[in-house]
Amino acid sequence: MNRKPTFLRQNRPMITCMIQEPTPTEVQLVIRNAAYDGCDAYGFQMESLEKQYRDEDTLRGIFAAMRNKPAYVTNYRGGQNEGMSDAELTEGLITLLRCGATLLDVTGDCYDPQPEQMTYDAAAVKKQRELIARIHEMGGEVLMSSHVMRFLPGDEVLRIAQEQASRGADIAKIVTAANSEDEELENLRTTQLLRRELEIPFLFLSGGSHNRLHRTIGPLLGCTMWLTVQRYDKYSTRAQPVCRAIRAIADNFDY
Repeated sequence: MNRKPTFLRQNRPMITCMIQEPTPTEVQLVIRNAAYDGCDAYGFQMESLEKQYRDEDTLRGIFAAMRNKPAYVTNYRGGQNEGMSDAELTEGLITLLRCGATLLDVTGDCYDPQPEQMTYDAAAVKKQRELIARIHEMGGEVLMSSHVMRFLPGDEVLRIAQEQASRGADIAKIVTAANSEDEELENLRTTQLLRRELEIPFLFLSGGSHNRLHRTIGPLLGCTMWLTVQRYDKYSTRAQPVCRAIRAIADNFDY
């Protein structure tokens, strides 16, 4: 398996362009345009790809189009994956790894779905650790994600991130929310707390009405990457900033 550059041990946060398209043609158009916009990496969300396009030849073609840029991949519940089991979703992640993915997103409630995507069930956690070990043995990297989608104090965010790290994750990802200026500023302080206290890289993001500042400058305070979009359309996540705008910020920020 040909290995792409890592998401780990980076000197600067990476600009990752997220891709949520239903067909390989549309996926590859985003890849091509995002390359011209200056992205450092791609985030391919397979839950958006229609199932008839998920054969290995097609998936290999998608990763080949990314050239030598690393690929972060998700295979979340919902979307085109509606009704699939977690076992099926994780096997889909393994297929993506074989086809050229770099960083696999394993949800914190994998094998035991929970409203805030974090399980503490012993059997589920054991299976998560085994899955992460399998991914590492195959040469892959693991991001563990918990989409909490409500405001949390910094110590609670840190506790979740530390638990993710204890299960073998290479990168911790927590998405909370900010629905006021005070909550958004507190999330910036939490980003600093994670940078000081967490032993692995992290991606801490905000949803809610007040998310732009955090998503724009969070990586300048310690987050390992920006999640961006190439353009806004019916498939893209509106909270994510546009790749070329972040490229301008990154290129003109004095580290």
